[in-house]
Amino acid sequence: MWPYPKIIAHRGGGSLAPENTLAAMQCGLNRGFHAVEFDVMLTKDLVPVLLHDEKLGRTVAGQGQVSEMLAQDLFQLEAGSWFAPEFAGCRVPSYTQVLEFCAKNEIWMNVEIKPAAGFDTLTGKITGEITRDFYQKNTQFNAPLPLFSSFSLDALAAVKLAAPLIPRAVLFDQIPANWHEHLRALDAVALHTNQQHLTATLAHEIKQAGYGLSCYTVNEIARAHELLSWGVDALFTDRLDLIGADFT
Repeated sequence: MWPYPKIIAHRGGGSLAPENTLAAMQCGLNRGFHAVEFDVMLTKDLVPVLLHDEKLGRTVAGQGQVSEMLAQDLFQLEAGSWFAPEFAGCRVPSYTQVLEFCAKNEIWMNVEIKPAAGFDTLTGKITGEITRDFYQKNTQFNAPLPLFSSFSLDALAAVKLAAPLIPRAVLFDQIPANWHEHLRALDAVALHTNQQHLTATLAHEIKQAGYGLSCYTVNEIARAHELLSWGVDALFTDRLDLIGADFT
C-alpha cells in the first residue's frame, strides 16, 4: 500500500541546510536519507526550479516575484548565506539538476508542485513533462519513480495528463469531508496532511479506504511514534538529527 520510505527529509536537508538546494539534498544523503521532499515552481521563462516562496527575500537574496524572473538571473542569486556562512554560494537549482542528483544517488523524491498564483495548470504540465521525459531517457537509474503532490488540484490534474504513470498525492492542510472525492478524481494513491489536524479516527478512515497517508512536518519523537501507531505511512521531518532515516 505504501511502497516508499517511511521518513522523508523535508525540503532536502530539513533544519540542517538551506532548503531546496543541492546542498540540502547532499546533507540529507549524508545523514542516510534516501527520501526527500522539495518544492517546484516556474520562472518567467517556464523553467521549473526549487523554491517554496513566490517572492524572493526569505531564502534567496533579492526582491520580486519568481514568476517574473528569468531562470538565468535567478540562478545567479545567493541562496545559502542566510542559513549559515558555510553555505555561502549556494544557488537555486533547476528541477532537472535535482532530478539528476537524486536519480544518480537512488534517492526517492516527493515532488511538491508549488505553483505561483495563476500558474497551477502550467506548472503541473511542465513538471510532469520534464519528469516523464527524464525517466524515459534515463532507464539506467534504479531509483523508484517520484510521487507528485500538491495543494493545487488543478496542478495535479495537469500533471496527471502529462505523466499519467507517475503517481500522485493530494495535499491538505485540514482534510475536508469530501477528501475521498478529490483523491478518486485524480486517481491519487495517497493523501498528505498537516499532522496538527490529523486524528486517529480520520487516519483509520483513510487507511481503510486503501490510500497511503503521510504527515508534515513532524519534528518531535513522541508525536512521530503516535502518528505511526495510528497507521500513518510516512513522516516529513525537519529534524534529521532526531528522527533519522531508520526511525521506527
